[in-house]
Amino acid sequence: MLTVNFASCFSAILLAIVQALFLLLLAPVLSGIARKIRAKMHSRQGPLGVAGILQDYRDILKLLQRQEVTPAHSGLVFRATPYVLIATMLTVAATLPMLVQNTALAGASDLITLIYLFALFRFFFALSGLDSGSAFAGMGASRELVLGVLVEPVLILSLLVTALIAGSTSINAMSGLALTDWGGKMPIAAILAFVACGFAVFVEMGKIPFDYPEAEQELQEGPLTEYSGVGLALVKWGIYLKQAVIASLFLCVFVPFGSTTAGDNAGFFYLLFSLIVFAVKLVIVYTLASLYENSLARGRFLLTSRVTWMGFGIAALSFAFYFSGI
Repeated sequence: MLTVNFASCFSAILLAIVQALFLLLLAPVLSGIARKIRAKMHSRQGPLGVAGILQDYRDILKLLQRQEVTPAHSGLVFRATPYVLIATMLTVAATLPMLVQNTALAGASDLITLIYLFALFRFFFALSGLDSGSAFAGMGASRELVLGVLVEPVLILSLLVTALIAGSTSINAMSGLALTDWGGKMPIAAILAFVACGFAVFVEMGKIPFDYPEAEQELQEGPLTEYSGVGLALVKWGIYLKQAVIASLFLCVFVPFGSTTAGDNAGFFYLLFSLIVFAVKLVIVYTLASLYENSLARGRFLLTSRVTWMGFGIAALSFAFYFSGI
């Protein structure tokens, strides 16, 4: 019996590592696809062919080979932030039921824990800007915190409604409900939660009008101003990874179709099929987000609260429909 449990835990840990590395390696590709779509919709040439989609890999490798220079007034938080960003998102990626349902690590994928990990990412990202001693980085940090105040309630409330419908805060249980009986006995509440969560994911992916790729130092990436070399490479990679992880969380909760239910006994071909299906779903999410993003006009950051109120209203309406039993 002990041998069976040990083998089950070992396979679950191995699967978690595979998931985390899969998203870590795929994140720059997804960013390159979004950049390619943006260029085409702006009538620009953009990155050329498949090699252009892989441009973020070349940028990261180039930065990893350069000397790292840190501000004289920066402290431990500034230096530790790149590693904290990568570690938190890898932890989330490892516990999501991306490829297999009902694994031995399913209990680690808890909604409350994951929300705190996302908050930890934002906290360190903003704090690094303040710790750098740069006024411009501090401005970017304050804007990052403002955006967090605006969007995190939407994300939390929409996922909370889904957890209430599933009867558990376990991401695995929420994913299992969507896989077997989407929405349960409250389909309207589930649909509204789906829309609200999709809105929050769109914001967290750094899309217009909440962030501008053409002027990345203006808003969310303001804290990057003082980073260079290895630190800049890891922080940018962490941002790419966060975008992929938040999209993966959305897919695991609301669109889990394609993942196997074989648990820890899933064979290689089941895992390979689930991996391919999940990669296709991520590409579709990034494509749809990029198409919608580039159909919007730039707007003032101070007016974003008027947009996020719409997402919060949908999430609150979903919460009201849940208590109405609809």
